[in-house]
Amino acid sequence: MSDIIAAISTGRQMGAIGILRMSGEGCAQAAGKVFSTCSGAKIEALPNRKLCLGTLHDTLGRMIDQAMVVYSRAPNTYTGEDTVEFHCHGSPAVLAAGLEALFAAGCRQAGPGEFTKRAFFNGRMDLTQAEAVIDLIESETADAAANAAMQVGGALRARIDPIYDRMVDICSHFQAVVDYPDEEIPDFRLQDFLTSLEDIIAQLTAMRGSFERGKLLKNGVRAAILGRPNVGKSSLLNALAGYERVIVTDIAGTTRDTVEEAVRFGGTVLRLIDTAGIRDTSDQIEAMGVARSEQAAKDADLVLFVCDGSQPLNDEDERAIRDAMSAENKIGLINKSDLAQCVFADDLPFEHVIEISAKDGTGLDRLDALIASMYTDGLCCDGSILTNVRQVDAVSRALEAASSARDALQAGLTPDAVLMDVESCMVCLGEMTGRTVREDITNRIFERFCVGK
Repeated sequence: MSDIIAAISTGRQMGAIGILRMSGEGCAQAAGKVFSTCSGAKIEALPNRKLCLGTLHDTLGRMIDQAMVVYSRAPNTYTGEDTVEFHCHGSPAVLAAGLEALFAAGCRQAGPGEFTKRAFFNGRMDLTQAEAVIDLIESETADAAANAAMQVGGALRARIDPIYDRMVDICSHFQAVVDYPDEEIPDFRLQDFLTSLEDIIAQLTAMRGSFERGKLLKNGVRAAILGRPNVGKSSLLNALAGYERVIVTDIAGTTRDTVEEAVRFGGTVLRLIDTAGIRDTSDQIEAMGVARSEQAAKDADLVLFVCDGSQPLNDEDERAIRDAMSAENKIGLINKSDLAQCVFADDLPFEHVIEISAKDGTGLDRLDALIASMYTDGLCCDGSILTNVRQVDAVSRALEAASSARDALQAGLTPDAVLMDVESCMVCLGEMTGRTVREDITNRIFERFCVGK
């Protein structure tokens, strides 16, 4: 990592401010080839982390922007190396010309996540923090951002390290007994080790259990809108989306396939799935849509059953109700509350029933509050929630190894048998933070990143 990397860190779209970022030994000297300060001072002589005004030049030496430069000295930087940033006007043309000039000055294009990868390899952050960086960038709700920000700050590592250290204590004691049987090493106190292992197992179990909440926090709630044709499913999706996402007509069967739209609602991201109306049909294409609707209900985290409150329930409604009842979480919505009602809450078998009007928005505030109570109220976004498959896989394997060590200890097996499981648990926990990690794992992690971060 001795070369100097450079990238545009603010995307390619037009904006008020654009940032060019550099990292690596000698980046200040390279930056000086394309930037001249108003004071005439060299960049390497500037005060640490202080913005300085100057002129950015292209490869022909022409002035392309009046910009600010900031030079940060290693090791107390994001990457752990010397870094330079140019804060320019957010013209894509200016940023592209500035980056081209940096390449001509001896820099190379940074790869996806390479700044963060250097921070990891230079000991500025562990893998849980590095993964949280991209989670923070991709956050779609304040709760998701809060959890990711806490993990960037080391909250997850703060939970893992004490467990790892306790495993080191157990492992070292067992190892000492195995390697030095003739030394005066304190005898095992079986209950002490069992207590430690039981506590570790409880913590790992709780950590693994947070993943179900983490998936919803990170990916949102898949919510299927289910009901017979012409009850207002598409109108509901449009109302929640805030624009005409789906064609709405009085013709039954207008929606023939599932249509998806992500909206922020109920304190979370709802991945709304508008489905074809549930009914028997001889139309082959519509029948395929109905089959997809029923499958969407099975795969969804939440089903929103919609009926037309101005008309009595019929057999098609009852079929849709049966499909909705198979979901773990479901809400009954009696639509068209602006008309005279034929259907009431007691007519539906759902625990939660709300009267709404997708036409004028009546009742959507109650739906918002209900979904919030189901998914976000009381959610502790303190960085303790696992949000990716790699982490939960490592925790699951660590939990399995710790449980095996406890069982071996209770069964009176020899210390080396217990030691094997304790060490396996440590390896799995080390994979989470990067204490023990393969190169292919780190490559997969940083492939998710955008260039410039």
